[in-house]
Amino acid sequence: MFLKHTTAEVADRKALTVNPAKTCQPVGAMYASLGIHGCLPHSHGSQGCCAYHRSSLTRHYKEPVMAGTSSFTEGSSVFGGQGNLVQALNNMFTVYKPDVVAVHSTCLSETIGDDLGQIVKKAIDEGKVPEGKTVVYASTPSYIGSHVTGFANMCAGMAKQLAEVPAEDAAPLDQVNILPGWVEPSDMREIKRIMKTMGVPFVMYPDTSDVLDAPMTGHHEFYPKGGATIEEIKSSGLSKATLALGAWGSEAAAQELWKKCRVPYETLDLPIGIKATDRFLSKLSEITGTPVPESLTAERGRALDMITDMQNYLYGKRVALWGDPDQLLALSEFLADIDMKPVYIVSGTPGKKFMKKMEGILGDVVPEAKFKNGERADMFLMHQWIKEEGVDLLMGNSYGKYISRDDDIPFVRMGFPIYDRVGHSYFPTVGYMGAIRILEKMLGVIMDKQDRDAPEEKFELVM
Repeated sequence: MFLKHTTAEVADRKALTVNPAKTCQPVGAMYASLGIHGCLPHSHGSQGCCAYHRSSLTRHYKEPVMAGTSSFTEGSSVFGGQGNLVQALNNMFTVYKPDVVAVHSTCLSETIGDDLGQIVKKAIDEGKVPEGKTVVYASTPSYIGSHVTGFANMCAGMAKQLAEVPAEDAAPLDQVNILPGWVEPSDMREIKRIMKTMGVPFVMYPDTSDVLDAPMTGHHEFYPKGGATIEEIKSSGLSKATLALGAWGSEAAAQELWKKCRVPYETLDLPIGIKATDRFLSKLSEITGTPVPESLTAERGRALDMITDMQNYLYGKRVALWGDPDQLLALSEFLADIDMKPVYIVSGTPGKKFMKKMEGILGDVVPEAKFKNGERADMFLMHQWIKEEGVDLLMGNSYGKYISRDDDIPFVRMGFPIYDRVGHSYFPTVGYMGAIRILEKMLGVIMDKQDRDAPEEKFELVM
């Protein structure tokens, strides 16, 4: 109940962050690593760091997340963790037999100055990495960026270290690279369904579908069947084009593919909502010459029909959003398009383009909107804004439940992490079907509050 003491006066804070709207880089790197088939992520740092990263993902996905750790002690914290990592790689390949180990750094190993590339090369030269096995790595210090930065860095490492350079006279393969950004396994599955419906050959990585939403089979599979294979990732350097979905999560990998393999790329918003999905399908059709099939057009029509039918419940509703930049940009556009008002938006993930992009989306249609990202763009600032002038709906990760409870505001859980509900890893929010899902969730909580607050004489069966 301490949030009741939050005041509406926003103080100028230069050093203090309260309840940040982000978590650390290695969490994102670990999530990206799980999108490779047969991969065992490895945290180069202390056991406690690895335990936190694993528990964050396990609590969100309700699935066991396996990972190794270099298990730094006082000695390795002072003199470096090279010996620990070389031994760890030998142990993991010997005991757990992964196809690939994806190593990410932590605050401790970065502060010491461990060079992951040099250490991995030493392990390979000493025969600690068996023939036919693979190691990828990424620098992911927790004291800068966020979980989205770590995800992007690991994806960029996959592209830089694994993608094959085409021969000078080789024609590109008839396939498109899809870099999906940090989305749920359900969203990755939906993107793949859309690609297959379009009839476009593609490679997508990372791909956590059938890894972090694997079915119950009655026996434990250490490496579920999902994830992009090493062969698929290698072939991405030979593709004719790359679509990077989300500038924060995917553009770094697309740039690496361009620099190394000269695969042209386009950076698009995450396909959340009608317009962003339209742009995704239009660009896909433009690149491949494949028309958008009638079945996807029909899905779009059903989403529009739902918006039209329920407009009286959506119109003018003030919404507060927090989370990852890629999701917030696309979601804000969607809400504004259906005549809702995303008025308060914060993201702990830094990036200079966020404010400019958000101004372009909301400047004319919701001029009263306030938005901020990076340092001090936290849940405390969000609550202060809400205290200034309230909202009708909250949308973000589980950390908003305290504001929802204290201020009696309907709350839709979206983004990462979600610790107190299920379904986010099974039901997509991307594409036209994802738009219908978002609408259903928003309308459900808005109508629940209307029912809960209605006096007896206005409590209606039909709404």
